[in-house]
Amino acid sequence: MKKILRALISVSDKTNIVELATMLSKHNVEILSTGGTAKLFLEHSVPVTEVSDYTNYPEMLDGRVKTLHPKIHGGILGKRNDAGHIKTMKEHSIKEIDLVIVNLYPFESTITQDNCTLDLAIENIDIGGPTMIRAAAKNYESVAVLTSPSDYESFSDEFIKNNGSISNKYRFELAKKAFLHTAAYDSAISNYLSKNNSPTNKLPEQLIQVMNKKLEMRYGENPHQIAAFYTEPCIVNGSISNFIQIQGKELSFNNLNDADNAWESVKAFSEPTCVIVKHANPCGVCTAENISTAYQGALSTDPTSAFGGIISFNRKVDKKTAELVIKKFSEVLIAPDFSDEAINIFASKPNIRILKVPLVEIDNQLDYKKIGGGWLVQTRDNHQLDINECKVVTKIKPTSDELKDMRFAWQVAQYVKSNAIIFSRNNRTLGIGAGQMSRVDSTIIAAIKAENSGISLSKSVVASDAFFPFRDGIDVLAKYGAKCVIQPGGSMRDEEVIKAADEHNLVMLFTNIRHFKH
Repeated sequence: MKKILRALISVSDKTNIVELATMLSKHNVEILSTGGTAKLFLEHSVPVTEVSDYTNYPEMLDGRVKTLHPKIHGGILGKRNDAGHIKTMKEHSIKEIDLVIVNLYPFESTITQDNCTLDLAIENIDIGGPTMIRAAAKNYESVAVLTSPSDYESFSDEFIKNNGSISNKYRFELAKKAFLHTAAYDSAISNYLSKNNSPTNKLPEQLIQVMNKKLEMRYGENPHQIAAFYTEPCIVNGSISNFIQIQGKELSFNNLNDADNAWESVKAFSEPTCVIVKHANPCGVCTAENISTAYQGALSTDPTSAFGGIISFNRKVDKKTAELVIKKFSEVLIAPDFSDEAINIFASKPNIRILKVPLVEIDNQLDYKKIGGGWLVQTRDNHQLDINECKVVTKIKPTSDELKDMRFAWQVAQYVKSNAIIFSRNNRTLGIGAGQMSRVDSTIIAAIKAENSGISLSKSVVASDAFFPFRDGIDVLAKYGAKCVIQPGGSMRDEEVIKAADEHNLVMLFTNIRHFKH
């Protein structure tokens, strides 16, 4: 293994770079560097040669051209065991560069800024950096490449252990990371430009997505499946991926899958709300004057299903709420914040996973579903219903309180697997039927769940995520005491369905929009 004699360092993220450069200098490694990084080294008395002095060409074009020079790329790409390469390098005074430490202009953090313009984004596209990284990774048999401060410690250990050299195996691992780094960078640029220059109603012709492994899972949906949690390079604030785990066991595949639906559901409500999810479906939802009351209302919908569920809140969890929650077994709690008193209470149950997530609505995100050999891609279902624009199709008209109840039930239905039927009253779910092949079956199941919980469905309102294809669904929900129905409408038998509602003295609203969730 040949010793590292010369390093090129040019970094935007300067975390721990002075310490690494100091170590290299103490081992007699010559350091080449560019403007800001070179200045930092001089401030800390680290010997450095500026690239412009080495190449005899100044940085130019407002810094767009710094390292694009044969003395740089020849030194990186030249084959050390090729006589022709060696001869050419000697003829042109090109010295070997054995180590490249480069990370890139902060494109991803730039485009997340509220005031980011297309021009600003373009100026933060790095050209020289990716070129050096790719060159070093291509020539990994002779050159080591570092792109992340997280690798500095392991590199230093390897360097010192081998008396200034790096093993071929370790250089290969660094090369793989380098190509992943530039691929992620280019994908972020490509996706941003595609979105920026595409009509709002058109998906891009190509999608490039690079994911970073955040967590190893114990297993997948079942113990025989291997699983991990990957996040997008630029995690959108407000998504479940932003969680901070305050306490509890490691998260499972199913925990996070359910937690995502619980979090998206509860964020849809502006008033204090609790959503309890089990097997990816809400089993209880309630909006109230405070979250402790909301929790009690959500739990009472279906206490049996809530056992071992995922509980989400859209308000800070206080002592009173924690004292109620701790009485029942739950897997995960999610909220924008937790009081110190609440955290102390949950500490008595150390296995409960407590997740803190910023409460921010997400816009312009795409929804992906994996199928064999490809992906189904769509925009998010974030439609906000104006209840006053719905069409009353029955003889009986709704009261203002009934409109409020129907708005609540409709909002819950948006997050329940199809076919979805929601019975509710007074901003609280009474019975939820989810994921059945028949809408009538969903209605019956919702009613059975309410009955099992000792809940009367008299004068309840019902939301259906899609239209009723036949009148039988209306006959069933009327039998259980419903007085109002909100549904999309649009069935070939709408007249038959409306007639059934009139026969049962029901109020019926058409939303003209559906919320299938598969």
